[in-house]
Amino acid sequence: MADNDHIPNMRNIIKMFEARTTIEDVCTEETATDTEISERANGSEGEQLVGGSNPAADFEALIERLERVTARLERLPVLSARPLTPPQSPALQSPDPQSKAPTPPLEALELPETPAVDNMSVNGYQDLMQGPLRTYLELSQQIGGDVATHANLVNEAFQAQLRYIQLAQSRSKPSQAEEVQLLAPTSEKISAIQQFREKNRVSSFFNHLSAISESIPALGWVAVSPTPAPYVKEMNDAGQFYTNRVLKEWKEKDKRHVEWCRAWVQLLSDLQAYVKQHHTTGLVWSGTGAGAPPPPPPGGMPPPPPVLPEADFANLSVDDRSALFAEINQGEGITSSLRKVTADMQTHKNPTLRQGPAPFKAAHSAPAPAPTKPLPQPGAGQLDKPPVFARDGKKWLIEYQKGNSNLVVENADMNNVVYMYRCRDSALTVRGKINGVVLDSCTKCAVVFDNLVSSVEFVNCQSVQMQVLGKVPTISIDKTDGCQIYLSQDSLDVEIVSSKSSEMNVLVPKANGDYSEHPIPEQFKTVLNKPPTGLTTTPVENKG
Repeated sequence: MADNDHIPNMRNIIKMFEARTTIEDVCTEETATDTEISERANGSEGEQLVGGSNPAADFEALIERLERVTARLERLPVLSARPLTPPQSPALQSPDPQSKAPTPPLEALELPETPAVDNMSVNGYQDLMQGPLRTYLELSQQIGGDVATHANLVNEAFQAQLRYIQLAQSRSKPSQAEEVQLLAPTSEKISAIQQFREKNRVSSFFNHLSAISESIPALGWVAVSPTPAPYVKEMNDAGQFYTNRVLKEWKEKDKRHVEWCRAWVQLLSDLQAYVKQHHTTGLVWSGTGAGAPPPPPPGGMPPPPPVLPEADFANLSVDDRSALFAEINQGEGITSSLRKVTADMQTHKNPTLRQGPAPFKAAHSAPAPAPTKPLPQPGAGQLDKPPVFARDGKKWLIEYQKGNSNLVVENADMNNVVYMYRCRDSALTVRGKINGVVLDSCTKCAVVFDNLVSSVEFVNCQSVQMQVLGKVPTISIDKTDGCQIYLSQDSLDVEIVSSKSSEMNVLVPKANGDYSEHPIPEQFKTVLNKPPTGLTTTPVENKG
């Protein structure tokens, strides 16, 4: 009876092995169904034992089942090579949300696996990293300390943006939600750079860290449209407030800090030039690869053009030209067939003739042609929007002002920027010393300011004027027609950069209080040097 007591335990063990081998066997068969798995695991093939009264017969049946289990195990591949994960139908799947496979991180999905793309955009960004960025990193390592650690974070941010640009050249533009996920690595690096500055406020290189933290958001140009290049310029100007502090503190102590400031400003200037050349209206996506295909054109194929009727050229006379010249050679006789207009036919003498339709017009008046839409002018559109005069952090926003000559900015900080957008017939006065002034798409506007740290910029304007009472280092004029520049005695060393502009004049003060006017050249002459070593460009003088 002792052996009979072990028979139920042996049944359970053999039943477990049967279920394990049955599931593994069915998983290797492509046509197996969930019903087959459950039936074989439960022993629906007639192999289950029904408790009887003959222990010897039960024991023999157990031995036969154990031999069949052993034969199945020998036919199966090595079980340790893969886990037992049989396919489950939706009804058999666990509703537990923890059973779902974890989502891999974003970097493992996209950025590290980005294929190498060889085009001018990627190559231009790599040249930027091998040139100005490498110079900045080398100078940071020479200075050492927090500056070197901060530079490593900057390098990681540029590396993340390079991978994002490579991704843009290998696929079409993603959706807004996906784009936010793809930009997450670059955004995290920028946040790390700014947090490093906040954690090291007691550092002796705090001005260095602040210069980088204030201008590193320039890497966000990939999400700016339609003109990302001015955004990079604005961020570069914001950081120069602290680079000027570095120059003031270290120019007499260590020249490496001076070179470090120049390298960082040059890096962002080259980044602005790169964006303006390769991504003028925003980051360019290749339009291939991932993404939905373009929808088919609506409708079917257009109908074929109508068949022209066949002309009969057989009846044309060859001497038609000679008949024409014969009529011309008649002289005064050619007018003999014309009728004379008498006084009763003249409308200015008979007003009643003007009441009816003219002889050359149809009785019904034709519909008047639709008026052509005039070309848009800078500052002329969207004037129906309410005017704006507000301060947003470090930026003064002056927008959609019309006919307002009393715009005044006071109590501004040195790192503030004044941005004047789509204003018309207005005048702005900026008191104190600020970072910069930008006039964008303004018409017939004027700006007067005391001192600027960086520059004043005119973009896409018409008929604008500016006057500096103190100091201004740089004046930038881009796509502007009509710009009058009034300088002061302290600003005679100003640098003026112009492109795609016309009617520009610089007025220099004289000793008697008057101004002497000097036009900025608009035409240039370029010749090839002999031997050909390059080009020489000189302005064209108008001697007329």
